[in-house]
Amino acid sequence: MVVGKLDGKVAFITGVARGQGRSHAVHLAREGCDIIGVDLCDQIASVRYPMATKDDLDETVRLVRAEGRQIVASTCDVRDAEALTAAVRQGAEQLGRLDIVLANAGIMPILGLEGKTPEAFRDAIEVMLIGVYNTGRATLPILLEQGSGGSVVITSSTAGLKTPVMGSLSDGLLGYFAAKHGVVGIMRAWANAYGKYNIRVNSIHPTGVATPMIMNEAFAQFAQDEPEAIGGMQNLLPVPHVQPSDVSNAVIWLCSEEGRYVHGVTLPVDAGLNAR
Repeated sequence: MVVGKLDGKVAFITGVARGQGRSHAVHLAREGCDIIGVDLCDQIASVRYPMATKDDLDETVRLVRAEGRQIVASTCDVRDAEALTAAVRQGAEQLGRLDIVLANAGIMPILGLEGKTPEAFRDAIEVMLIGVYNTGRATLPILLEQGSGGSVVITSSTAGLKTPVMGSLSDGLLGYFAAKHGVVGIMRAWANAYGKYNIRVNSIHPTGVATPMIMNEAFAQFAQDEPEAIGGMQNLLPVPHVQPSDVSNAVIWLCSEEGRYVHGVTLPVDAGLNAR
């Protein structure tokens, strides 16, 4: 019998319906992990590309179960702290515990006229900064109650470490930068606060990832309209973007015994972008 790196663990993942979240769920399940997953499965007005649907979430459920693992999945908005806490508690009770937290939910409200509004800025902050805060508030008490440690990984971005030169700066893009920088501060504060309980906290910083967030017509138009911005996002390695599995592999390393002494770091998976 092959033993996975995460056998017997349970992970909570936000933004699980597709993209990086789905990839994390499937790859963690392959390593022996059961999954609690949530996703909004609805559209946010400032986001121009189509967001994940309930059908996407159902497909993630199917893929995790195909790996022979359990999953408790529900529609939930990370901006709703009460609903998020209830979803985590229900999943942990059903699966018996919680070990891993992946604060992954994200949006890119930077495209078209929709991205040039105060609402786009607020949506970015509420989903990707306050949503991470809410995720911690929902999960860290469970890890503390269990008393057996855990691993928290926050999805930031290369834009959370270094802001590229932009031809113009929309409200949504400003919110995106602010949120992705802000979660690094949350990560470091949690790392200092919870390290003594053997709860490891890190952030991960991908370059562009081949998910529906950027593989869409609206982003292609943005690339055409903002060549200076896209030029600032070029990787040093000769790839235009990385795959979701590349990020998932890094997450698994952080959450497994192989990364047991990695704590409080900002881990790039960036094909060299931030070395520019």
